[in-house]
This record gives sequence, structure tokens and C-alpha cells, in this order.
Amino acid sequence: MAATLDDGDGPIDVGTGLAPDSAGPGSPGRRTVRIDGATARGQVVLGERLAALWLTPDMQRLFTEGASGRRRFLDRLVFVFDPAHAGRLLAYEKAMRERARMLADAAAAGRAADGAWADALESAMVEKGVAIAAARGALVRRLDKACAMGRGPFPAAALGLEGALDTWLAAEPALETEDRFRTMLRASRGEDAYRRSASIGPHRSDLAVIHLARGVPAEQCSTGEQKALLISIVLANLRLQALDSGVAPLLLLDEVAAHLDEARREALFDEILLLGAQAWMTGTDAHLFSPLGRAAQHFTVADAAVHAA
Repeated sequence: MAATLDDGDGPIDVGTGLAPDSAGPGSPGRRTVRIDGATARGQVVLGERLAALWLTPDMQRLFTEGASGRRRFLDRLVFVFDPAHAGRLLAYEKAMRERARMLADAAAAGRAADGAWADALESAMVEKGVAIAAARGALVRRLDKACAMGRGPFPAAALGLEGALDTWLAAEPALETEDRFRTMLRASRGEDAYRRSASIGPHRSDLAVIHLARGVPAEQCSTGEQKALLISIVLANLRLQALDSGVAPLLLLDEVAAHLDEARREALFDEILLLGAQAWMTGTDAHLFSPLGRAAQHFTVADAAVHAA
């Protein structure tokens, strides 16, 4: 897949696809990203050139399923403001996996883990982990204020973070949180060897959302209310980015119109037009997009080809 982007400073050619894998015939290939013809160091680099937000139908289960989905959602919101956040997440997860493998291998062999190597891996986890928690916390505090005001028919929401690191950072300097995190990791090596993970860290945090008008957690709201809360958060993030940079991020909305009532659908369209965001919306019923009038371009997708309608 390839596209030409214009971020205001000129065109950028980007593309991604599966390159032939050296493993031989039948292997799935390796995902590569190219920018202006040059192979990039990974998909993360795209975030440095393009800010994007998206909603897909499966995300309406965000508030009823596990915390991992809410963390990924929050991290995508953070990427819009801080592209380096993606690199910190990758570095943290790599150090955490290596530590878990080392501790488990040592336990299986009936020997003590290499203390110096464990210290090094835990130092990397502490450095990246506290930075991850700090970036999430900074955005959630801003989003909480923006979401609390609500917008049209989209409900006001209260946002917060639940997790040990998040609690510590809210009450003490980052250096003290780092020391506490390092001490906890060292003390939990035996437990983590059998857990094959880390019992504490930003990978245990959760995003808490409350419907302010009803005073109930998002997971206790109806499906329609949850969808509206989700859109409310995304629109608040969109407004903050437009305020910070003067440019709204690219907005990708998959089948969003079909799951909203008429009032919320028109309010969503109005907000997109007001912010001047380039939004790509998919749907099977063209009539749902009629309120946009001439403000929208329409395309059809058939037989693996896209045509202007």
C-alpha cells in the first residue's frame, strides 16, 4: 500500500508491504516501511511524519474487555502528541521479555539469575517504564479537562489512570518513583520467574472512564453510550492536537456512521468540518453521509480498486 502525504511542508511518499523473507518459499515475508523510497527503521517512524487517529467497530468493546485494549487505545492517543512514545514502549517490552526469559531459564535450571544482567534489564525497564507512565499521565490530565466539558450530544467523561506507577507519579517526584519501581522489580524476581512476566510496571496500568452525567463507569453504560464516550474522547484528542500544532491529525473512521443516531452522526460531521480535519469514513450506505453535502468526496471500492463516485 502506498500514498503521497502532504503535511504542509511538501509531499512525502510512504509505502508499506511484505518484503520477501530470507527464510525461503512459503514464509509470510517481513513487513517493511519506505519513506521517499528509503527503507525506514520500522513502522514507528511513520508516527514521526504523520499523526493519525482511528476508530473501528471492534473498538466499541473497549470498555468491556481487558485492560490491554484500553492501554493500546491510550498509547495511540499519546503517539499523536509524542511520536517517541512508541519507541519507549518497544524498548520497555523488549527489556521486560528478556528479563522474563532470563529469570524463567534460571529457575528451570535450579540456579540463581545473573544479578548484573537482571539489574541492567531492570534499569532499562525503569527508565522507559516511568517515561511511559509520565507521558500517559500528562495526556490523560489534559484529556480529562477537555472531555469533562462534553460536546453537543457526546457525553462528558472523566478520565483517570489506575496502576502502581501512575499512583506513585501523581504523588511524588519521578526519581522517587524510579527508585521504588527498581526496588519492587528486584524484590519480585522469584515471583516473576514463574509468572514469566513482571508483576509491576506500565503494562499493568488501565484507563478508567466515567460517564459524568450518569456518574457510572463506562463498562456499566449501554453499548450506544460507550460508543458515544469513545467518540467524545477521540474528538477531545483531535481538538487538543489542533490547538497545539494548528493542524488536526488524520482521522480514520470505519463504519462509524451506521452505529450513531442522526443527531450524533450530524454532530460528528460538524465537528470534523469545524476542525478542518481530513477524515476518511467507510460505510455501505451512502445516504448516511448526505448531511456532509458538497463538503465530502465519495469513493466506491470494488474488485480491489477505488473509484471516485
